Amino acid sequence: MRKTMFLVRISLLLALTVSAGHGQSRTANLALAPSAQKPLDKIERLQERAEAGDAQAAYSLGMAYASGTEVAQDHVQAMKWYQTAAAQGLPDAQFVVAYLYEEGEGIRRDYRQAVKFYRAAADQGHWLAQNNLAAMYLHGRGVRKSANQAAKWYLLSAKQGLPSAESNLASLYFTGHGVKRDYGQAALWVRKAAESGLPIAQFNLAYLYFKGFGVGSDYVEAAKWDRRAAEQGYPPAKTDLGYFYEQGKGVLLDYVAAYVWYSAGAAGGDNRAIARIKALSHVMSQRQLGEAKVQTFSRLVAKRSENSQQ
Repeated sequence: MRKTMFLVRISLLLALTVSAGHGQSRTANLALAPSAQKPLDKIERLQERAEAGDAQAAYSLGMAYASGTEVAQDHVQAMKWYQTAAAQGLPDAQFVVAYLYEEGEGIRRDYRQAVKFYRAAADQGHWLAQNNLAAMYLHGRGVRKSANQAAKWYLLSAKQGLPSAESNLASLYFTGHGVKRDYGQAALWVRKAAESGLPIAQFNLAYLYFKGFGVGSDYVEAAKWDRRAAEQGYPPAKTDLGYFYEQGKGVLLDYVAAYVWYSAGAAGGDNRAIARIKALSHVMSQRQLGEAKVQTFSRLVAKRSENSQQ
């Protein structure tokens, strides 16, 4: 089993599919409204509104250019309109501009500018910006490194209920970075994120139960949370679930199931699983190995079929 907890940073893709809530706009719902007008007419009307000072229209126009929706894709134009909306104080636009500066997408990477716009949005209570601003402080990107400031911004975001921020705050409590180490607080916050369905939080909560940090040691609970993360496709959780089956901790001992989950973890890029498969193969019977390989192959075929239908 591992010895660390992991942090989560909000990506632009996630940001555009998460409901902001708490007084913020829902960024997923900013697509152009259906209309009987021709696409070009809709873009022209949107641009007229944007040029007249409508920040929401400028932001929606930026989204249209960024995605190539009803207009030719143009990242330069997208950034122009995002910046226009951001300059007018629209938090969602400020967040997007910050992210693009951080990643260097459509513009030269500039961490200082990223921090500037993340802070502008975060000061208005934008929970995604608060989470990413915390990460900038934690890693010292565009701002003086400060675990205390990271903890402050993660807490503000977590109090609004953002699962990623809840998980990240838990990691700081677990390691004692920016806050006094407190396994009880780590368990409290990571549970909130885990119950929201965040795989990495479920994985980390499983570890707390496995080690008894902040909660009573409970292999059944540990295996339960690892399974939830594994079933969402999180490779490290697949490997850890394999370990539970190999050791018979929290689940009935089952070498075949252990092999299958280790294989799933290895397929997902978790190198720990490769060593576990090798060691386990030495104690499995030929019948068990054969059955495990058949199940592993069947899962692989099923996964490929599922992916091809998406």
